[in-house]
Amino acid sequence: MTGEAEQIMPRVPVKPFYFNTSAHLLRITRQKATTLEEFLQALRECPEGSIFQHAFRTLEEHHFIREGFSNDFAHWAMSACNESSLAEGLASVDVREFTSIAELREHFVQIVQSFLTRAPAAATRSARETFYFCASDTVVIPTTFIARTLREFAEGLRGISVHSIHHHFIEARLRLKLMSNDFSQWLHEDLGLTEAARRLNRIDIYTVTMEDVREQIVRVVERALI
Repeated sequence: MTGEAEQIMPRVPVKPFYFNTSAHLLRITRQKATTLEEFLQALRECPEGSIFQHAFRTLEEHHFIREGFSNDFAHWAMSACNESSLAEGLASVDVREFTSIAELREHFVQIVQSFLTRAPAAATRSARETFYFCASDTVVIPTTFIARTLREFAEGLRGISVHSIHHHFIEARLRLKLMSNDFSQWLHEDLGLTEAARRLNRIDIYTVTMEDVREQIVRVVERALI
């Protein structure tokens, strides 16, 4: 019934969708770690911007990579500490499950704590290289793309940069405080395309590039146009 209802609904949104993008001004914080013990303490103390930078922004910075670790923490645990089980635990964290940086931080802390409880000798072992905790200040920038119809929305999705895709599709969860994204919210709230919105939320962001994510989003939206 949901699919049939969506087919007969008019594709006139309640309000336009304004495509934005964001720039991130990177800065190094006071926290750094040369051992896992120091890393755990720094995880607890670093600003929320560091958690955002090393967990969320990694997906944007390495959007063209299909394989490898999903965040900077996991990469360092493997490459600098040679702790594969810790790296796998940190890499298993799915940022889509969190709408709060504080909750995401606590999850990372618990993973490291649990590992060090099982392998206490690893706590003070020197890493091959220091982990420097960085943070980024976000500046939202409007683009020239505005969608007043579903078709214009599909065209906008094809025209915007991958950074804009990341801004609306991944970073938006923290802004909305919902297990969703800007695109799904617009489709659901302004067009009543609930099933299309759900399909977008199910797109895998870890085993594909941001360009692949864009193509999957476009396919869902264009299917709703039929």
